[in-house]
Amino acid sequence: MDIRRITKIKGGQDGAIFGKYLFRLGHKGVGQVYDLDIIESAKEDSETCQIAEFTLDRADIICPHSNSVAFGNEYFDANDEFPLLYSNIYNNYAKEEKKLKGVSCVYRLQRDRNEFKTTLVQLIEIGFTEDVSLWKASEEKDGARPYGNFAIDVEKGTYYAFVMRSEERGTPYFAFDLPKLADGEIDKIYGVKKVVLTPNDIKNSFVCPEHHYIQGACCHGGLIYSLEGFRNSPALRIIAPQEGIQKAFIPFSEHGIIEETELIDFRGDECFYGDCHGVLYKLKF
Repeated sequence: MDIRRITKIKGGQDGAIFGKYLFRLGHKGVGQVYDLDIIESAKEDSETCQIAEFTLDRADIICPHSNSVAFGNEYFDANDEFPLLYSNIYNNYAKEEKKLKGVSCVYRLQRDRNEFKTTLVQLIEIGFTEDVSLWKASEEKDGARPYGNFAIDVEKGTYYAFVMRSEERGTPYFAFDLPKLADGEIDKIYGVKKVVLTPNDIKNSFVCPEHHYIQGACCHGGLIYSLEGFRNSPALRIIAPQEGIQKAFIPFSEHGIIEETELIDFRGDECFYGDCHGVLYKLKF
């Protein structure tokens, strides 16, 4: 793998690319929008590539950590510019009674010139986060990060959920049909439809070696690209879900990169990667 530093954007969590726009989200529901055409022409570190900032709808009531972020393949309205945007709760409610493990928020994203706004339109929940045979690390306790990440294969219409369990039990992946916007029942608290994915909804599952503190993730070309690690241990795993195997494990330290991983996505066949401080790179495999 070759890695090339491009520029500096604002630090944060994961993000997603659609067209020429890079959307980076933070753990408090605030996101920034960058024009990749401007980024490509940037000659030095600069946050002037940012063209807008927005706050996720109802972030005061339900706020994703945005540990994983992705666009789907369905549009709220046929005239919308962007498909639905997905962001997961992850560990934002780890200290609350209702931890919202395995929950992702779905948003309609709209643009008026350089102003962007979101509307919460759906929730997706993994309905077996307390099941020791599938998700939970043991009867007695959760794994280090029981909240779960996701990745979306837009071409296949597949929603992948995965979670850290333990070194011994590895990281299981579960494939589901990506829920449609019309699916689910109205949630009485949030007033939008919520889809609860059950074991009966699993289309395929497999277990990979334990991922060490999962970060951003994306799908491209039928593969899942999953980031992990903190400072001094950042790495990338490339997963082949059709084969149910891990194809590659790439420590970033081998390339002189030691900061915490966060963001990964593709524009065409170009892979963009960002660390927690906002340093943006291109990866070439």
